[in-house]
Amino acid sequence: MKITLKDSSVKEYASPMTVIEIAKDLSEGLARVACAGEIDGKVVDLRTVVDKDCALSILTFDDEKGKAAYRHTASHVVAEAVKRLYPEAKLAIGPSIDEGFYYDFDTPPFTREDLDKIEEEIKKVIKENHELKRFTLPRAEAIKFMEEKGEPYKVELIRDLPEDAEISFYDQGAFVDLCAGPHLMTTGQLKSVKLISSSGAYWRGNEKNKMLTRIYGTAFTKNADMDAYLAHLEDIKLRDHNRLGREMKIFLTADVIGQGLPLFTPKGTKMIQILQRWMEDLEDNEWGYVRTRTPLMAKSDLYKISGHWDHYQDGMFVLNKEAEGTKDGKEVMALRPMTCPFQYYVYMNEQRSYRDLPYRMSETSTLFRNEDSGEMHGLTRVRQFTITEGHIVLRPDQAEEELTRCVELANYVLTTLGLADEVTYRLSKWDPENKEKYLGDAEYWDKTQGYLRDVMIKNNIRFTEEEGEAAFYGPKIDIQAKNVYGKEDTMVTIQLDCESAEKFGMYYIDAEGNKATPWIIHRTSMGCYERTLAWLIEHYAGKFPTWMCPEQVRVLPISDKYEEYAKEVDKKLKAAGIRSTIDARSEKIGFKIREARMDRLPYMIVVGQKEQEEGLVSVRSRFKGDEGSIVLDEFIKNILVEINTKEIKAEEVTEQK
Repeated sequence: MKITLKDSSVKEYASPMTVIEIAKDLSEGLARVACAGEIDGKVVDLRTVVDKDCALSILTFDDEKGKAAYRHTASHVVAEAVKRLYPEAKLAIGPSIDEGFYYDFDTPPFTREDLDKIEEEIKKVIKENHELKRFTLPRAEAIKFMEEKGEPYKVELIRDLPEDAEISFYDQGAFVDLCAGPHLMTTGQLKSVKLISSSGAYWRGNEKNKMLTRIYGTAFTKNADMDAYLAHLEDIKLRDHNRLGREMKIFLTADVIGQGLPLFTPKGTKMIQILQRWMEDLEDNEWGYVRTRTPLMAKSDLYKISGHWDHYQDGMFVLNKEAEGTKDGKEVMALRPMTCPFQYYVYMNEQRSYRDLPYRMSETSTLFRNEDSGEMHGLTRVRQFTITEGHIVLRPDQAEEELTRCVELANYVLTTLGLADEVTYRLSKWDPENKEKYLGDAEYWDKTQGYLRDVMIKNNIRFTEEEGEAAFYGPKIDIQAKNVYGKEDTMVTIQLDCESAEKFGMYYIDAEGNKATPWIIHRTSMGCYERTLAWLIEHYAGKFPTWMCPEQVRVLPISDKYEEYAKEVDKKLKAAGIRSTIDARSEKIGFKIREARMDRLPYMIVVGQKEQEEGLVSVRSRFKGDEGSIVLDEFIKNILVEINTKEIKAEEVTEQK
């Protein structure tokens, strides 16, 4: 048989060989670090027998798929350690994930002390260097095997597999787990395993199921790499908006108010106001939008026309639901989860001709979504949020141009915020196996998805495609970003809808004088202000560009003798439109400077005798430290250029002591 290797060279063998045997033939060193194999694009176990011509890659920890096999083995070692220490714990699942692995157990929650104890047991399992042996059982025998071991979750997983499925297990000494693999050859190949945290997780991600205990961990082949990763985790903790945003007094929550309902302090409110005013002026003055203001709730009749009542009701806050179908005069209302049907009626307020299109409407919309309690986190997933929402009513022949404009606007906004390099693009498609979830037929979805795909291709945008992520009425271009923990969220969305206009009786008069049905683009330009603010906090670690800082300059008099001069400076800064404050406390100047640094302010102005006598200000910045003395008017001129151009300056000074 002929084996084509990763470097395109070809090896010939006279008889079948396992992947690990081929690796040894190529290099003993390669075999020692091999984690898995890849045959004709399919990842396989090192024990897999190769018996025909194929393309073969030996995967090491340097390969993502090899890394996954390495960490999957680590999850099995964790499971064995837990079962040794807590024999009553029931095993659920333990996959590898982007940054490591997790394993779910039906057991009481683990403390940090418990995790440390488990880590010590993990070291013993690794030292014992058990060989991992793969074996299979017929379905009925596999069920009986797991029943005898008292593992109900494994039994449930097996029962869900097809009758003819191959049920495979891995034996590593005294521990056996249901698993498809692949795995390392022995537990001793693991070098560095760390348990990061423990949390609750619903069985199969369904809140109607039992809450299990999940252990998160990671594994590396070198202790130095583990140390670097743990240092990275510490940096993540410092950047986590849910922690940093509270420490910086940007937002807070209160149990008595409810989950997913954040309160914004003056700082956070000012930041959202800055972003909102910028977006409204940008859309209205430069991108051709008209602004609307519509109600926060509506009768269920509206949502029944739009389709949200049938397709999205579980995600809505419904009022007077008990009155539905009764004759007591009460109306069933719902807080709006979107703005689209409201804006449709603004469009229909006047008769429009083909010359009036595209008709671009935008609104700073407060929306309400009935999110599950387990899904909510800080500002990224909330029950009330405000969004830069817009709807474009257009002729079909305008679709490509308008979709392109929407992408260009979103990219401009993200570039200005300094976030454009962090995003990825996704074509969110319907799920043809779940047609009842969507409006329209296969032809409709093929057509609309094709429009979005062509727009991204023509604009040289790299993107992925994902089934089941579309809105019920149409496909989406979703601009995605990850938070510091690697969880991906949609930041901006652009959706094509060729169904809703007809449902609402929307039309325009075409060139022949006939009524024609328009298409609609649903889009955001920045997205949700709350989620964007969370993203900005984490990206900049709270050290925002000057233009978006709620406090841009703090004036620090050296002593109370110079307070009047500080007030003159502050007054002049404010008159120029610069957000400034005075720290006139009876504290030492060094203390005031350190506190301003801790508050991550871009600029401080120190004033004392010299500055007062010579009409100067002494400038300290987050970027260059002590910038020396300067005439106040010159400082104002410089900072206004920075603010008005929305400059993102390099952080040259990072010391925050």
